[in-house]
Amino acid sequence: MAKRPQAKTAELAGRTYEPADYNKKDELSQGLAMTHEQASDSLTEGTIDGTIDDVEGKNVDLQR
Repeated sequence: MAKRPQAKTAELAGRTYEPADYNKKDELSQGLAMTHEQASDSLTEGTIDGTIDDVEGKNVDLQR
């Protein structure tokens, strides 16, 4: 098994979500953006006036 450079691994492990991740095409950015969207949706669904943004940025009203 090939060893990865320690600095590169630590850099990836310390990475957090940034709004620009929605526009980036690399796998890490897309994963962070998707996870952020899912967490945000989970919190929003618990509100009475919740609206969910889908991946394309369109609003989807919750069914009542």
